[in-house]
Amino acid sequence: MVRVDGNENGGTSLIRVRGLDKTYRRGSEAIRVLQGLNLDVDAGDFVAFMGPSGSGKTTLLNLLGGLDVPSAGSITVAGDEITHMSARKLTNWRARHVGFVFQMYNLIPVLTAFQNVELPLLLTSLSTAARRRHVETALAIVGLADRMHHYPRQLSGGQEQRVGIARALVSDPTFLLCDEPTGDLDRKSADEILDLLARLVREHGTTVLMVTHDPRAAERARTVLHLDKGVLVEGAKTGRR
Repeated sequence: MVRVDGNENGGTSLIRVRGLDKTYRRGSEAIRVLQGLNLDVDAGDFVAFMGPSGSGKTTLLNLLGGLDVPSAGSITVAGDEITHMSARKLTNWRARHVGFVFQMYNLIPVLTAFQNVELPLLLTSLSTAARRRHVETALAIVGLADRMHHYPRQLSGGQEQRVGIARALVSDPTFLLCDEPTGDLDRKSADEILDLLARLVREHGTTVLMVTHDPRAAERARTVLHLDKGVLVEGAKTGRR
């Protein structure tokens, strides 16, 4: 269940945001991007954030993922209040809890699909054999077990994004943050990626928060939230399960 009213019944939510503000400075001008946001997201939810360019969607995603710090307010994920963590603690927290999926895939061209997916695990204490098991499982989940030794140039755009999703999943994160995950894909490939995200939610209980401009992509989410001038408004539930 997703709530944006800030009621205290969100105490057991996976993600709990209270009074979130973000202001940037441009010279003497203060630009308030987010204004007093409240948000509760339960485990296993699939949430789509929509809104015009400059509405604060990507800023919100960056704050939830610990890539940026708010000007005011708090963010609590799985009981961890991340707002005032040191940079080092926040880096460790991100590695344990957040899987990022980007519009442009961000794969390293000289590495195979297997090696790209393995990258987040190289900073852990897992053995080589354990890393291999994790990578093979992640690639199997996204349907690319037979492409693990291919390089990005040998894959289609949709396949590259599947590798990106496998890389996000490989460390078993608490939630996925997807920033326009279908923005660089044709319709068929985009639908396949959206099918995959929906299946992760349905079959694996993955929590997905996705920024998108595409109404057809947003329809795949269980809840659509709209950002406009830094204010979050709950849209209609899609009814998807």
